[in-house]
Amino acid sequence: MKNILSIFAFCAFALSVGINTNVQAGPAGKTDPNSIYERLGGQPAINAAVDLFYKKVLADKRVNHFFEDVNMKRQANRQKAFLAAAFGGPKPYKGKDLQKAHAHLNLTEADFNVIAGHLQATLTELKIDAKLIAEVMAVAASTKDAVLNHQHATK
Repeated sequence: MKNILSIFAFCAFALSVGINTNVQAGPAGKTDPNSIYERLGGQPAINAAVDLFYKKVLADKRVNHFFEDVNMKRQANRQKAFLAAAFGGPKPYKGKDLQKAHAHLNLTEADFNVIAGHLQATLTELKIDAKLIAEVMAVAASTKDAVLNHQHATK
C-alpha cells in the first residue's frame, strides 16, 4: 500500500495524459524499472489515481458537463490503460489517439488547465513525491496540443 501511495507522486499528468499521441509499451510486455509506471507503483497505483482523479473532475462544475453522457466505468478503464502505456507499462494502448478522442469536445486551454490541476491535486493527495509529480505533469503538458486539437499537434 505504501508503494502505491508513493507511486502517485507520479500524478503529474495525467488526465488524459503522458503522453504521446502514439503510446507504446516496453518491449515484449516488460517494463523498465525506471519508468514512471514502475516508480508510481504500477497498475494498482494508476488505478487508484484515476479513480480519485475522476471523483474530482466529476465534482467540478467547470468541466463535469463533458462527461454527462459518458459511461464512466468504460472511460476510467480507458484512462487507466492509456496512462499505463504512456508511463511505460507493459501493454500498448489500443484506443483512439488523443486528437481524435477529444476533437468533438471543443476544449479550451482553460478546460485543459482545470483537468491538469485535478491530476496534480490527485497526485499530491496521494502523497506522490514532488519530483515524480513534476515528471507526470510534464508528460500531461506534452499532450495539450493534441487534446485541444491544435493543427500542429502530431497524430
